[in-house]
Amino acid sequence: MNRELLVASLKVYNTTDDEKLFIPRFLDLLRHPNAFQRDHLPGHITGSAWIIDSTRNFVLLTHHAKLNRWLQPGGHADGDENIVNVAFREALEETGLKDLKLLASEVFDVDIHTIPGRNDFPEHLHYDVRFLLEANKDHPLQLTSESHALQWVSFDQLKSITDKNKSILRMAAKSR
Repeated sequence: MNRELLVASLKVYNTTDDEKLFIPRFLDLLRHPNAFQRDHLPGHITGSAWIIDSTRNFVLLTHHAKLNRWLQPGGHADGDENIVNVAFREALEETGLKDLKLLASEVFDVDIHTIPGRNDFPEHLHYDVRFLLEANKDHPLQLTSESHALQWVSFDQLKSITDKNKSILRMAAKSR
């Protein structure tokens, strides 16, 4: 999915949630030539993978080392305008899973969230495009330096483990 397909997808993206407030902001950002670069401020496009198991009872979360929160795997596009590829790349890098299967080519979820400033990089926004993937829950996971832990979490545990993170709970509701 290149920039033009992403724009087209967002224009017809159908949600009844607060995501619809994000769409005009995404479309505005995507007019900027450097929207997929991590140094584009005040925000840039990122890609994430909402990875569920085949029973649709568990989701794979990473305890993000820098943000100290349970989140879905994902990260910076770093210039790659094929945001599906970004989501797959980040999922593979952060989990080690090689059997990832895209369940739908359409955008699964969108979110805009603030990333705190660190060292020499200021606070900024991630315009996150999420895709629904499936993986075998029994395959071994590979922890990287980007996270403190990787864990398959039951949907019933999500509220407690994610501090009621609204976007996580929204994706959970969509994937069941």
